[in-house]
Amino acid sequence: MTAALPRAVQSAVEQAILTAATLLMDHGSVAELRIPKAGRHGTISGYFNDPAALARAAVQLNAAQLPGIYITLNPCNPALLARAVNRIRYRADLTTQDQDILRRRWLLIDCDPVRPSGISSSDQEHGRAIATACGIWDDLRSIGWPDPVVCDSGNGAHLLYRLDLANTPAVTQSIKATLAGIAQHSAPDAWTARRWRSFEVARIADICAEKEEGLVWRVDR
Repeated sequence: MTAALPRAVQSAVEQAILTAATLLMDHGSVAELRIPKAGRHGTISGYFNDPAALARAAVQLNAAQLPGIYITLNPCNPALLARAVNRIRYRADLTTQDQDILRRRWLLIDCDPVRPSGISSSDQEHGRAIATACGIWDDLRSIGWPDPVVCDSGNGAHLLYRLDLANTPAVTQSIKATLAGIAQHSAPDAWTARRWRSFEVARIADICAEKEEGLVWRVDR
C-alpha cells in the first residue's frame, strides 16, 4: 500500500478540488460526488450543495487511497440531498440518472485514446489526445465557439463548454449529433462522441488515481 500524501499536498489538493467544484457548480446547485468501484465499499456517493464540504469529502476519500473520484457536471435535483446531504455514503444503491438532472450546464468533449479497458494511456497516447483536444478547440473557435475550460483528464483531455439548455430528449439528440460530428471531423481515433448523457461525471482534477496494480500514486494520472 502506498503512503498517504503529506499534509501540505493534501491542503493543495483540497484547494484545487474546491476551485474545480466552485467552477462546475452554480451557486446553490447540487452535485453528486461518486466513486463507482470502491471494492468492499461498493459505490460511494454523496450529494452536495456546499463546494467546500464536497472538497473536504473528496480529500478524505483520496487520503483513504480510494481511486476514481468523480463529480456530476450538470445540476442535480435538490431533492437528492435527502440521500446523503453534504456527506458521503458507502454502498449506495442509487446514483444520479437522466431524470434527476435539472438543466444542461456543460458540454463535455472527452478526448481519450482508444485502448484496452482498465489500462492507463502511455505518454505518447496521452500527448496525442491533448493535441487532438487542442485541434478541436481551434476548429470550434474558428466557427465562433467560445473558449472552453480545458482539463488534463489524466489519460487524455477534456474540453468543457458552458451551456444553459433544458434537459430534454431533443437537446440530448442535438448534443449526440454535435459530438458525433466533432469526432468524425477532428478526432477519428479518440472517444469524443460517447459522453452525451446529461448525468455524465468527470474525475475532479488533482485527485490521485491508481489504474494499474503496483504503480505509485500519481496526481491526475
